[in-house]
Amino acid sequence: MVTEDTRLKSVVSKAGEKLEKARGLRTVGDLLRYWPRRYTSFDANLGELHEGQYAVVVADVKQAVTKEIRRRNLPAHKAKSTMLTVTITDGTRDMEVTFFKHWGHIDRLVPGARGIFAGQVGKYGRKWQLTHPDYQILPPDSDGLDARRKLLPIYLQTKGVQNWTVVDSLNLVFDQLDEVRDVVPPEVARARRLPSRLAALRGIHQPQRWADVEAARERLRYEEAFILQTALAQRRHRQSLEKTQGRMPREGGLLAAFDERLPFELTTGQVEVGETLAREMARDTPMHRLLQGEVGSGKTVIALRAMLAAVDAGGQAALLAPTEVLAAQHYRSITAMLGDLAEGGLLGGSDIGTRVALLTGSQSTASRKQALLDAASGDAGIVIGTHALIQDNVQFFDLALVVVDEQHRFGVEQRDALREKGKQPPHVLVMTATPIPRTVAMTVFGDMETSTLRELPRGRSPIATHVVPSDKPHWMDRTWQRVAEEVRAGRQAYVVCPRIGGDEKAGADEEPFLPPEVDEDGNPVEAPREMASVYAVEEQLRETPALAGLRIEVLHGRMAPEDKDAVMARFTRGEVDVLVSTTVIEVGVDVPNATVMVVMDADRFGVSQLHQLRGRVGRGQYPGLCLLVTGSDAEPAVTRLNAVAGTNDGFELARVDLEQRREGDVLGARQSGGRNQLEWLRVLNDEKVIDAAREDAVALVADDPELTQHPELAAAVAERLDEEQAAFLERG
Repeated sequence: MVTEDTRLKSVVSKAGEKLEKARGLRTVGDLLRYWPRRYTSFDANLGELHEGQYAVVVADVKQAVTKEIRRRNLPAHKAKSTMLTVTITDGTRDMEVTFFKHWGHIDRLVPGARGIFAGQVGKYGRKWQLTHPDYQILPPDSDGLDARRKLLPIYLQTKGVQNWTVVDSLNLVFDQLDEVRDVVPPEVARARRLPSRLAALRGIHQPQRWADVEAARERLRYEEAFILQTALAQRRHRQSLEKTQGRMPREGGLLAAFDERLPFELTTGQVEVGETLAREMARDTPMHRLLQGEVGSGKTVIALRAMLAAVDAGGQAALLAPTEVLAAQHYRSITAMLGDLAEGGLLGGSDIGTRVALLTGSQSTASRKQALLDAASGDAGIVIGTHALIQDNVQFFDLALVVVDEQHRFGVEQRDALREKGKQPPHVLVMTATPIPRTVAMTVFGDMETSTLRELPRGRSPIATHVVPSDKPHWMDRTWQRVAEEVRAGRQAYVVCPRIGGDEKAGADEEPFLPPEVDEDGNPVEAPREMASVYAVEEQLRETPALAGLRIEVLHGRMAPEDKDAVMARFTRGEVDVLVSTTVIEVGVDVPNATVMVVMDADRFGVSQLHQLRGRVGRGQYPGLCLLVTGSDAEPAVTRLNAVAGTNDGFELARVDLEQRREGDVLGARQSGGRNQLEWLRVLNDEKVIDAAREDAVALVADDPELTQHPELAAAVAERLDEEQAAFLERG
């Protein structure tokens, strides 16, 4: 009996050995999951081919002609040979197929024969030609390929394995395969009018018409969504069983005092999200909420109000930031907003105040000891830090709320290590300034409730963005003139570079930049260029006449922490005119007087990253200006940059970013190895499928939380989500 676990070589011995060696297909199940890349019609259109293409075409032999040829520089008995030229046709266009030796071909390629021909398309004179292609003749009564079928699946080209080898192998497997493991319960499949998994596999590999393919794809999209949503539903169910202490702010406490002192009015969105957090933190079940919003939409104020509510209720809050620059920025902005409310127990501090502690890996021993003491004793109601927060020697008196900023920068182990420092499960608020389309949030953050801020606070200035070609000197001259104009008007500028300079590697604070653009075969689409570096650009700017006399400094992740802090402090105080930096300033840095940003080699940054970067300007009363400098004319890069220049809507840009990247890294940071990529779902297009799968998965898990009645589904969840990927999904 043939099953998915049957060794492929035992069903198709010779072909199985080739497929295992070439593609690692060891079992029947592996072969069934070896999806076609595309389909060709048996009424193939030869007119759609182009030179250099590897083509697989189905065509009829129109005529076959032999010709004696003589080869030079060969002995007389070897110099003569017979060349065979075959004309094939799809009924509208002809193509020549040439064999320099006719042996083995002349008796098979006769007029009227239909075959599949595979090879590289070339030209001889004005005629399209395939030279020595692989081919297979298709008799009507063939046990392999059925010539009556309208569609032929085309699989990834593999050396030594022809397309029909795969097709024939699959036909043999399907002839002996009675059933396959089906993870979707029959009642769910019936309710959603989905074919069985076996029918879907046949529709993918043995379609009679396009409707078969579409029905099969619909089923496989749903199945993939169903497995993912089941995993998330299990996660939500386990969270619902956890118990914790509800945290409600006291009357006349810290939160009330802070709200009275706010120098601005909260937006409608901030008020609504704040009320939601208050309700969920008051419950005895831990809150798990994702807060996403536009750059500058006021997420920090919302998080601070939640932290003050936790302190009011007798607990503590921890804010985990991905970089020391961002942690220090949070510390400065929060203490500034709180004023004497952040000096509890100190001379001049508020009677109802608390303390704010900063804990990083590079601070002095004395500062670190004091921060550890304040956290352990409870004197510090708010503790802000980097990965240093999760070290074993860090203890909290009563950790009530964990706030994770820029969640995508952390591994799940780090976040869980911080959660475990609570005496009971703390409430969790995850923040991201990278907008996420709803369908992505449903697919990746489906175990969390999501709040979104789209409204910018009143008074935020617009940001104009323009693309600057670096190969036009007068454009570059004007770029530096604009920087000088802003500085001489009393404002400040950033110049962002993808590299530090020399042989130095990026620091821990820097985001990785994009590799050069490549074509479908992985070849560079343009000549390599040396990317701009911080130190080279600094030197260039010092020699630029338009910037003469300006105060220019550098900032990057390889600098000593105290040097980074000192540079940022000087820039914040207005003592630096132009800051030449890597992406350490990407998130959280708030200098309202900075109005212009120049991004060098902007084509090497992603859409969302560029949107984050430009969010550092225009944060005060003056309009912002972002200039994207590029020397690339590669189409994907141009599309990215024009998209960023065309809109300030981060959610629209997130869609553009996802459309370019596809969903390869939606489920994790790894780009190869394991099954970490979506195979069938396209999260921007399949919202209805994801919604339906989520509804069904929630209902199923409610009745059978551990999937004991659905072992096939349980196995699929375990197989689909390896350890790293399951951790990635557990972002709550």
